[in-house]
Amino acid sequence: MKTFVEWQEDVDRYLAGPARAWSEAIERTGKVPEALWRELRDAGYLRLAAPRDLGGFGLSFTDYLDLLRRFAHTHGSIRVIVHVANSLWRSLAHKATPEQVERFVKPFVAGDIRVTFTLTEPNSGSGADIKTTARREGAEYVLNGEKWMIIFSDVADYFLLFCRLEGTSGGEGTLALLVPRDAPGLDIELMPPAMGVAGTAHGHLRLRDCRVPVANRLGQEGDGLEVAFRGFLDPSRTAIGMTCVGAAERALELAAHHALHRVTFGQPLAKRQMIQMWLAEMATDIEAARHLVLHAARRFDEGQRITVEAAMAKMFATEMLQRVTDKALQIHGGPGYFKSSEIERIYRDARMQRFEEGTSEIQKMVIARDVIDKAKRASEGSERR
Repeated sequence: MKTFVEWQEDVDRYLAGPARAWSEAIERTGKVPEALWRELRDAGYLRLAAPRDLGGFGLSFTDYLDLLRRFAHTHGSIRVIVHVANSLWRSLAHKATPEQVERFVKPFVAGDIRVTFTLTEPNSGSGADIKTTARREGAEYVLNGEKWMIIFSDVADYFLLFCRLEGTSGGEGTLALLVPRDAPGLDIELMPPAMGVAGTAHGHLRLRDCRVPVANRLGQEGDGLEVAFRGFLDPSRTAIGMTCVGAAERALELAAHHALHRVTFGQPLAKRQMIQMWLAEMATDIEAARHLVLHAARRFDEGQRITVEAAMAKMFATEMLQRVTDKALQIHGGPGYFKSSEIERIYRDARMQRFEEGTSEIQKMVIARDVIDKAKRASEGSERR
């Protein structure tokens, strides 16, 4: 079993060598090769965070995030694969029966099957607004509805799909079902390529009397949203925050290097006071985000609830990444705008994190609700006194 320092050294070697070649290939072809999935699996990078009894390496959340930060220095698709593989097991395992652990959870952790989170719909908000329905017919559920912007739709073996029993609304009657990609009645249409994170395909799923075995349900009827969010969303949001730190670190490295070597009017850009101010702001922004993320991660490792801390970390880090990549591209000037520039790719990839696991506006709602609740409790306490 590797020590954490050995994992750090292993990941650094991988990123300095094979990952760079993969990044160039993905950008050139617009596809993530099957060989890359196998390589990440065989290296153990897809089971860093899962507990040992599920076949993972059982790294603490804080240690795992340090490795994820390093992966975020490279291509967005590599970062996404590592992040999803090391996060989704929480949803799968939360309500799984012993038989489902053997059938779904352990094979997912081992990288033998691929599962993707399937919540978003074209005409609904996320969560309790889901409209895809299910009705039970004997040992099967019959599903009707649509899902879209579902990542890994080109390679997923199962879709961890959230729907609701016909006739229910709100948080009632929700289901979590593992839908095989070859389920009768399921049509998968790949969507146009996204602005960034090239090679990671998203799908539009249409379910027309799609039949799924009841044995593929995680938890009971009514547990769907709990499977979707409890134990998964908070650490996943925190992890996205750390990927923003990693990507921003790389953007700062590139900007500083360019500033040192780009000479105008007889001196490098790094001599310009404005450039120095930008670099200082970028470095400070990154460090602030790092500490917000680590604060949430350490609390999670201690077994504490981190809903608000995760929302703060995710909101600040994603918006920090936008500020840092924008300044980095500005420092590069015109040359940075071309496809041949690494900062151009980072700039495009960075926009995705602001959508993942809830927009900044959603995070602000979570934070504001906590602030208001605290104010109410304080007011009620003072009235009693």
